[in-house]
Amino acid sequence: MKKVGLCMLLTLGGWSTFAQSPLAPLPVLAHHLAVIAHRGYHLHVPENSIASIEQAIKVGVDFVEIDLRTTKDGYLVLSHDGSVNRMTDGKGNVRDLTLAQIQSLTLHSPDSTDKNVYTIPQFKEVLAACKGRINIYLDFKEADVKETYRQIKEAGMEKQIVVYINRPEQYPQWRAIAPQMPLMASLPRNTTTSAQFEAFMKQTPVEVLDNVTDTALLAMVNQRGVAVWLDVEGPNESPSLWNAVIQKGVQGMQTDHPEALVKYLVAQGKR
Repeated sequence: MKKVGLCMLLTLGGWSTFAQSPLAPLPVLAHHLAVIAHRGYHLHVPENSIASIEQAIKVGVDFVEIDLRTTKDGYLVLSHDGSVNRMTDGKGNVRDLTLAQIQSLTLHSPDSTDKNVYTIPQFKEVLAACKGRINIYLDFKEADVKETYRQIKEAGMEKQIVVYINRPEQYPQWRAIAPQMPLMASLPRNTTTSAQFEAFMKQTPVEVLDNVTDTALLAMVNQRGVAVWLDVEGPNESPSLWNAVIQKGVQGMQTDHPEALVKYLVAQGKR
């Protein structure tokens, strides 16, 4: 997942009403270190599918990360990419296709021997699949905040979701419509001091950050009550990387290998 963070927010004014609000509570976890399945557990089934969510639940992770977009006729569906080209047998941008057109497409499976048929799910289907079983890390790509939160409330999932903010304008929208929804963002890249961090938090208080790797800064962030979840997914993902990240003192890791990570943490006595 490519993240742009909230760097621009530091240059925007008029949001001081958010600064005094206490941080919202994160979903309650059974483990000290959150394991997050990146786009679901998708090594054997398509990413962002109900099957990938079920696989993540099966191996016992804490969060499933999913990507939310809107169809031409206003329905909320899962898709990391802006287009359906890479992941389906169709072509076109999600925002230019109707729900019926989206649902007629078949998702590509990473397993060439898999004969099952997978389709792009609606957000409401995902909420139903996750409720009471797994938390959601919602990568808020392109969707309407009011409708998204309406569906979250309707499903009774308000306490099982953390929302990742992709664009500056999404922050005040979420804070206005759902002030108790925990939000996640990236610190501006030049943030290295306590004063810079506090300036960011005064302007845009968030509950989770995803790009704090400096040990001293990470400790400062944690002292402020903000969690740090780092992305470890990628070609170099391995037990040595996991161990290095754990040693930093983070509270979560997003992975493409959730089953292996869970087994590693169990073996290390950390789960």
